[in-house]
Amino acid sequence: MTAFSFRIHLVEDEVKLASILSKYLENEGWTVQVFHSAEAALEYLHSGAHLWIIDIMLPGMSGFDLIQKIKARHSEMPVIFISARDRDLDRIQGLEMGSDDYLTKPFLPKELVIRARKLLHRVYGQGLKSHIIEVTGYKIDVNRRKVFGENQEEIDLTMKEFDVLLFLLENINMAKTREEILRAVWGEDYFGSHRAVDDVVRRIRKKMPRLALETLYGEGYRIVT
Repeated sequence: MTAFSFRIHLVEDEVKLASILSKYLENEGWTVQVFHSAEAALEYLHSGAHLWIIDIMLPGMSGFDLIQKIKARHSEMPVIFISARDRDLDRIQGLEMGSDDYLTKPFLPKELVIRARKLLHRVYGQGLKSHIIEVTGYKIDVNRRKVFGENQEEIDLTMKEFDVLLFLLENINMAKTREEILRAVWGEDYFGSHRAVDDVVRRIRKKMPRLALETLYGEGYRIVT
């Protein structure tokens, strides 16, 4: 299992607990991104996670609200709920909303790792199942983060190029401003130039010349079908 770098999104507002859990998960060879609120996680619904681990009781938007938004985009996305409330109603509601497992605090971090490992194995088997997006002759394998041309040749994209491409594909035919792209791909804490987006778009166009990646002056970029 550790041969594959699964991407885990952990949503937990307790900073110390989130740090401990992320370290245990990273020890499995997985890539972990931590969010301390559901609102912060919303910007990363597109980013190719293989598993979400979500605390139900979050400040502002709850874990229940967040799973609805995740499932609206990725109906088969695996989700584990964690909660300080050991209530059958919460457990049942979580399962009804599409969660795959439920852990009640306090729990041993290793228990979360074991449950996550079993769930990833059940969903993806020995490797990552393909989630393919096809557009203008290109095949984008979301889970493996690979792009292929018409003759099945692999097109080598950097991490940022792939993330921008995926964000625009998941908002197909919709214009996204540089600010929206920066928040989604570079994160809320990015303070660099908006030109970073232009540079990435330029490189994507060069590598994928058939892609209908349009510039809408004054509005931003979009991919059209």
